[in-house]
Amino acid sequence: MKRALISVFNKQGVLEFARFLEERGVEILSTGGTYKYLKENGVKVIEVSSATNFPEMLEGRVKTLHPNIHGGILAIRDSKEHMETLEKMNITPIDIVVVNLYPFFEKYKEDLSFEEKVEFIDIGGPTMLRSSAKNFKDVLVITKPEDYEPVMEELRESNKVSYEKRKILAAKVFNLMSAYDGAIANFLLEQEENYYPDYLSLSYKKSQDLRYGENPHQSAAYYVSTTEEGAMNNLEVLNGKELSYNNIKDLDIAWKVACEFEEIACCAVKHNTPCGVAIGSTILESYSKAYECDEISIYGGIVAVNRKIDKATAEEMNKIFLEIVAAPDFDEEALEILKKKKNLRVIKCLKKPLNNKALVSVDGGILVQDEDRELIKELKVVTEKAPTQEEMSDLIFAMKVVKYVKSNAIVVAKDKKALGIGGGQVNRIWAAKEALERGEGALVLASDAFFPFEDVVQEASAHDIKAIIQPGGSVRDEESIRACNELGISMIFTGIRHFKH
Repeated sequence: MKRALISVFNKQGVLEFARFLEERGVEILSTGGTYKYLKENGVKVIEVSSATNFPEMLEGRVKTLHPNIHGGILAIRDSKEHMETLEKMNITPIDIVVVNLYPFFEKYKEDLSFEEKVEFIDIGGPTMLRSSAKNFKDVLVITKPEDYEPVMEELRESNKVSYEKRKILAAKVFNLMSAYDGAIANFLLEQEENYYPDYLSLSYKKSQDLRYGENPHQSAAYYVSTTEEGAMNNLEVLNGKELSYNNIKDLDIAWKVACEFEEIACCAVKHNTPCGVAIGSTILESYSKAYECDEISIYGGIVAVNRKIDKATAEEMNKIFLEIVAAPDFDEEALEILKKKKNLRVIKCLKKPLNNKALVSVDGGILVQDEDRELIKELKVVTEKAPTQEEMSDLIFAMKVVKYVKSNAIVVAKDKKALGIGGGQVNRIWAAKEALERGEGALVLASDAFFPFEDVVQEASAHDIKAIIQPGGSVRDEESIRACNELGISMIFTGIRHFKH
């Protein structure tokens, strides 16, 4: 290897790597800020313009887009024709390319104008990386600072970099470029309402390897969006072990439910399903009420509240085993109390859920949809009896909870407390029985979808339910309405379904 081209935005470790190459007799080409940085630090470096015989132009937009660069990169060394062409055109082969890109991922999230963000779309860098990665057998390409040291180790040991290592480094290039291009595509398309492009461009970066997935025999990793802000990529772990696969999924639901309310709210989740949700006048009251919803299931669960946790609430939480306590903030005393349990994961959630697109993988495909943002289309009393103001308030509360329960879903409540939650059943009456049996004393019932029969109304009456809220829309709605009228139950239609599969 005789010639390297180094052009980086992130200069971490690049000086040491350049000096290493220089010591091995490698000639170094560079551009702009990288050229200046290396030269100021004593590296013998040649400006790219000397190799291209053409100055940088258009405010740096055109620097390396030149046959003298890409010919030197793309030439197949084993091809007599290629090498004769280089000699004829007086082009020197480039054996090493070290490039990382303008920080579009970071700048995309900053408060910049559209035009300013466009200027962080790198063109020359990706072009060199693609050329180098295509010709990886002959050109060593590096785009991540953490790869400098492994490459130097191989060169020290054997004076060459193996084919397998070159191939991996090339794969990293195309992996990066797919995410980089995806981020740019999403940026340019983000103003298109309800637009689903021909190709789904996902741009996610690995946040961490996980110990395992849903079960110990499944490997897993956690990726966060490079372009979209969201609650789950704005977390601060204040105490406890790293989050697991199941932790992250459950925390996502718990935080979304807690943030569904403007009032002080607490949500407990177990196995990706709310098991206790309540509103209180204080954080302690909301947590205590959520705990009382299901004192058994909350054990070992995830708890999220939408206000700063205080000392009294922390003391109460520490009385049982919890996997996670999440909140937007913690009093200093509360944090010290929670930290007494070294394995309790204490999470500071820095952002509310932003309701981005929802993605679900299937075998060989991905389903994409809008998040379920709208709660109620229109409140319509369809029975002779109307709910009281207190009942109406509890009905709205229960509907906000039922939106996050697996279908078929039924929630029964009283005094802003989800006393019974039934979900994941293949039959609505089973879900209703499950919720009603657990929620003795409840006054209202919420359903995520319409009633196909009047059986849910009859079961609700047997448990003294006074008011029901449901989407409506069944061809047999009149049967349920008639049953409510006969049994003295008020019923509200919302006009919007909340299936959660």
